[in-house]
This record gives sequence, C-alpha cells and structure tokens, in this order.
Amino acid sequence: SAREAEPISLPTPSARAGGRVNINTASAQELETLPGIGPSLAAAIVAFRVANGPFRIPEDITGVKGIGEGALEELNDLITTGG
Repeated sequence: SAREAEPISLPTPSARAGGRVNINTASAQELETLPGIGPSLAAAIVAFRVANGPFRIPEDITGVKGIGEGALEELNDLITTGG
C-alpha cells in the first residue's frame, strides 16, 4: 500500500530557541539552515556581528550587505536576537 512520505526533519541547530535561529549566537553553519542564506551570506552575518556587536533586533540583519527587506520578510519569523 502506498503511504505518504514522511516530512524530512532537519537536525535542530543548537542556536535555535523556540524554533528560531538566534542570529547573535548561531554559527555560519547554523545560519545556512535559513532560507536564502548560503555560505557567503552566513559568513557576512558573522563578520557583521563581530565588527558591530550583537544585533539588537532581528530587523538589524538588514545592515548586512546582501540582506534586504525581502529577505527580512522571509526570515523574520525564523530568527531571533535572544532578547
């Protein structure tokens, strides 16, 4: 008998809090689990955080080159700053 395929569950990164990725503590690898975030953007987020300190609010991620309002809309429900 044919059964529905079960959804693939990805391993939960350690930086996830309440299902959200903490952009202040996530590693580049953990950031890459977010939609639209590849290795170069993940590295840019980490570099931005190192240079400027922690993000105060999730919207601050738009300060990272390559992340605009459209990306923020997609990420907003998936990220947190832990505050």
